[in-house]
Amino acid sequence: MPKIITSSREETEKLACEYAKTLRAGDVVLLGGDMGAGKTVFAKGVAKGLGIEEEVTSPTYAYMNDYDGRLFHYDCYRIETPEQAESLGLADYFDLGGICLVEWAQNIAPLLPKRVKRVEIRKINENEREIEL
Repeated sequence: MPKIITSSREETEKLACEYAKTLRAGDVVLLGGDMGAGKTVFAKGVAKGLGIEEEVTSPTYAYMNDYDGRLFHYDCYRIETPEQAESLGLADYFDLGGICLVEWAQNIAPLLPKRVKRVEIRKINENEREIEL
């Protein structure tokens, strides 16, 4: 997997915009990284790359934001068990043909499809990120 260093939010977003062009309907991408690493910034770039103009925000309290049925952005940080995610219907979206970006995927691991893509984001300093695609 290539590792790319970005030196600003804009560069991270631009990289994600390019990455979006490699995605196909139904892809599930696990966004890994610590709190504040830039996962939502990456999601914003993916949305731009898919032509979604709606403002992408962190779904921390909603668990999942749906952008036109084309992009589903999950934040599973507050999910305590896979059963909780299942009761919220979060697994249902994996089969709707949109692209799913999943933050804190380890909290719903048993519900994830077998084939997933991974993006790891590591904060180097205030501006720089190491992104492994």
